[in-house]
Amino acid sequence: MKQTGLIIVLSGFSGAGKGTIMKHLLQNHPGEFNLSISATTRKKRQGEVDGRDYFFKTREEFDSMIENGDLLEYATFNNNSYGTPKSYVEKLVNEGKDVLLEIEIQGALQVKKIFPEAVLLFVMPPSADALKERLVGRGTETEDVVAERLAISNKEAEFMPQYDYLIVNDILENAVEQVYSIISSEHSRTARNVENIEKIKQDLKKFERS
Repeated sequence: MKQTGLIIVLSGFSGAGKGTIMKHLLQNHPGEFNLSISATTRKKRQGEVDGRDYFFKTREEFDSMIENGDLLEYATFNNNSYGTPKSYVEKLVNEGKDVLLEIEIQGALQVKKIFPEAVLLFVMPPSADALKERLVGRGTETEDVVAERLAISNKEAEFMPQYDYLIVNDILENAVEQVYSIISSEHSRTARNVENIEKIKQDLKKFERS
């Protein structure tokens, strides 16, 4: 009996490596997962394709999606809005496909409210000092920006208990396989296999003894 797909959400501190884990998960297990495509009010860049990179929307269209409850979650950065279209995710899940969302903490908790069965994974480094080293090691942010990101991480840590699983990204390969193992285990939950359970129960009735 074919299951519906899973909604898997990855969040974590800036610099924890959630994007890298997502990239390697897709590379190591081609064809097994579908990345959610976000809607955005941002202008299309050269080479980008509507429906592949983003669903490009006008401000009016995006606001209408919010009003109609068509977004699982949304947020605004640098005057551009981004959100996860509900219908797109539902379509993939109903086709039995697993959908990966890499989104911020507030968005992840919004998704959990709409889809309580969504699996929330929080990615963290082995220590706070390791997080600072990774942010500094990027060489792309000023000292003030690094300090600001660490202060934000301090606040974000308060939401960690609301996630289903914690992924400690110390050795990348191990973290990637941990995520994959969690997803595999979630598919085997009895709550996700009600139809299979009922089918075997009915089949076994032919062996019933009076």
